[in-house]
Amino acid sequence: MLTRHYEHWPFRLTKQIVIPDTTIYNNLEISAKRYPENIAINYYGNKLTYKQLIKEVDAMAGFLQHELGVTKGDKVLLLMQNSPQYIIGYYAILRADAIVVPLNPMLKTMELEFYIKDGDIKNAIIGQELIENVHPLLVDGFLKNIIIAAYSDYISDEFPLEIPREVAVFRKESNHSNHYLWNECIGFNYVPNETTSGPDDLAVIPYTSGTTGLPKGCMHTNRTVQANTAGGAHWNRTNASNVQLATLPFFHVTGMVGSMHTPIFAGSTIVIMTRWNREVAVELISRYKCTNWVAICTMVTDFLANPNLDKEQISSLISIAGGGATLPEAVGQKLYEMTGIKFTEGYGLTETIAQTHQNPGERPKMQCLGIPSFGVDARIINPNTNQEVEAGEEGEIIINGQQVMIGYYNREDENEKAFIYMDDKRFLRTGDIGRYDEEGYFFIVDRVKRMINASGFKVWPTEVESYLYKHPAVHQACVIGVPDTRKGETIKAFIILKEEYKGKINEKEIITWAKKNMAAYKYPRFVEFKTKLPTTSSGKILWRKLQEEEQKVK
Repeated sequence: MLTRHYEHWPFRLTKQIVIPDTTIYNNLEISAKRYPENIAINYYGNKLTYKQLIKEVDAMAGFLQHELGVTKGDKVLLLMQNSPQYIIGYYAILRADAIVVPLNPMLKTMELEFYIKDGDIKNAIIGQELIENVHPLLVDGFLKNIIIAAYSDYISDEFPLEIPREVAVFRKESNHSNHYLWNECIGFNYVPNETTSGPDDLAVIPYTSGTTGLPKGCMHTNRTVQANTAGGAHWNRTNASNVQLATLPFFHVTGMVGSMHTPIFAGSTIVIMTRWNREVAVELISRYKCTNWVAICTMVTDFLANPNLDKEQISSLISIAGGGATLPEAVGQKLYEMTGIKFTEGYGLTETIAQTHQNPGERPKMQCLGIPSFGVDARIINPNTNQEVEAGEEGEIIINGQQVMIGYYNREDENEKAFIYMDDKRFLRTGDIGRYDEEGYFFIVDRVKRMINASGFKVWPTEVESYLYKHPAVHQACVIGVPDTRKGETIKAFIILKEEYKGKINEKEIITWAKKNMAAYKYPRFVEFKTKLPTTSSGKILWRKLQEEEQKVK
């Protein structure tokens, strides 16, 4: 096990922690007993105490059990944007001894169908703005029931700043059967059954594209989630006095753990933003004295580009951390000059429910993944020989730690490929090429996986191609990532048209169709028609050659 990074371990922090033998719901239960009157959630001026939060969580859990028949081990879809209802819904599903399946609210009906069938999901909790995408799945029998939440139910009427459009929309009534309105579900005040879940029961199945074109569910137990929840709280020295600005989506593991689970574990306050808005972010930090912010580099860059930014307004901040992509050095320097805070990057995967590496706050390195977190055994191996390599040498990052998933849901063949055993330990193969320096800090070099990273969202080209093939004009398609100054990468599709469509359709029409049928982060921003694509002798498309040619053009 690599230990050279211990020399640079955060001051006065133990190198190991004991993972709680409790559930994620228990964290809320304990914080509600310790800090009943502390503000748990601040949502556009409306505040919920921990006492109020757990009361609503339990009421929703009771409704799930007594009205919808949710039982232990059932998977419940959670599809909404950052809001109090997201947190309440998440913890209610756990309190009902069920399993949370969090999905990106930008997914369209055709995409959602895959996840619902793959996870055998019958019940969903959704934001009301998503009803058009979800209702057809109820009609077609894929779902049985949906609970519909209106974000406006939880905002303050006196909040003076700009509120996102979907948040301001009033609650809409519904006459459809098997549609249940959030406020009515809570209003029943059902008492949930006695919980039977334990630390090793499944808690959440977030989906990742992983190493093949089909998305895969990462099975995480309460214990694996607790590893990073408790670990994050200890690493960042979080307590009930901290105020967390939550801007990363809760469906994403970094936002889920860093901006939701960890603050609740500590009894902290979560100031929620449904939509990113740099001016509103500044005002929220100033008004509510936010101390911590987990973000992605594009948010930080946009935040600092605000010409009206006054450092006095954000003087309460003591920590800004994130990951997904490296922060440009010039932006990191500007942040430090304005705030005295060094941006601390981290590294993790959906398979590890967020962080496995973090930069020490006292000694971070720019454009660096950080050092292995509590109990993490991270190594670099030659991906061809599986032999461990030395400091400075490049290879695949592999990880052993308590936060590593127990496996992919219903994907035994993928599980065999995803892990490797060394020294009687099971390591996750990340598919990322990296190295570590003489001090034990890790750096990413490239990706073994054919993955596109657009503003922190991971896009699997094969999945995008599969949807493009549904267009009647598409004969062949190849999707690659191309450089983008703002997003880091964006999506481009090379397409060969069917003969009967040549000259009758243009690239813009393909993009418009894709935008309608794919999530906003996923559809191609660029389309180029080709008469042929480079292939191997067996006919396999050489996507890497297209990518290399595109980079030369750029």
